Amino acid sequence: MKPFAFTQPRDLDGALAALAAGARPVAGGTNLLDLMKEGVMAPPGLVDINGLGLDAIETSAEGGLRLGALARNADTAYHPLVRKRYPLLGAAILAGASPQLRNMASDGGNLMQRTRCVYFYDVGTPCNKREPGSGCPAREGLNRQHAILGTSEHCIATHPSDMCVALRALDATVHVRSQRGTRSIAFADFHRLPGDRPELDNTLEPGELITHLTLPEADRFAGHAYYLKVRDRLSYAFALVSVAAALDLAPGRRIRAARIALGGVAHKPWRVEEAEAALEGKEAGEDAFGAAADLILRGAQGHGQNDFKITLARNAIVQALARAARGTACQPEGEAQ
Repeated sequence: MKPFAFTQPRDLDGALAALAAGARPVAGGTNLLDLMKEGVMAPPGLVDINGLGLDAIETSAEGGLRLGALARNADTAYHPLVRKRYPLLGAAILAGASPQLRNMASDGGNLMQRTRCVYFYDVGTPCNKREPGSGCPAREGLNRQHAILGTSEHCIATHPSDMCVALRALDATVHVRSQRGTRSIAFADFHRLPGDRPELDNTLEPGELITHLTLPEADRFAGHAYYLKVRDRLSYAFALVSVAAALDLAPGRRIRAARIALGGVAHKPWRVEEAEAALEGKEAGEDAFGAAADLILRGAQGHGQNDFKITLARNAIVQALARAARGTACQPEGEAQ
């Protein structure tokens, strides 16, 4: 690990000044420090933001949910407001990482995770995310974990977060601040597809810091939500495919509204609103769910070792929607009851 400066500002203005000078924020450090140890990232300085008081979890002014960027993943998953009103979010968080990591990782930091592509982590191999223009060996190499949607010739990596999949399904908004002021970013616009700039994971501008997230009121989806994560082992493994599914059902199992987002299949959480709209007015059942899955996966393409993900994703979407229709499961399969 290369030497770096370390500061612990007393207030937000001090932190923003350090970020404007080129430093990076660190909270739990569960991803950033690993990247620094591997030599993948070498920021000139780190700014410890843990003392800034950005950890509140509370009802927002609009009646939804406000999540402080420094709230820990575990605290968020088990918070009474989340468990009652946003069980999809709690289940997604509990499906990720390990209890120890969830105790340390911050909600804002979760959004900033970088891909777990083996070529990105191996500084001895080319990688367009690490060194633009050097190539993407994953396209012809080890790509079992890689994307089937939204790829480019420059990158086929996937975003690793579980929490972000639920946030995309629930229409979250990211609120950021810098010395230039504040702005709000729709979650759909926060993470990027690789295109010809795979080194850019998100739309944050230099010097910006995530201060909090907001979720709109979502009580109508609380009773029929499910997070399904398909992975190689039950714990501490990234998703091959994950699905955040939520339904608003009328009497007679008629679908009034649906929310569906996928993880493990693209460079960002993947959502196709057209598929959700196609479910409206339909009876909840395998035929309707399968048709929605086909819309979501339109244009999906494997790269050899990950061809199986297309079929796996379709089956996972149908299963997640079927489980959601039966009623909310607050914890993912395998989580201690």
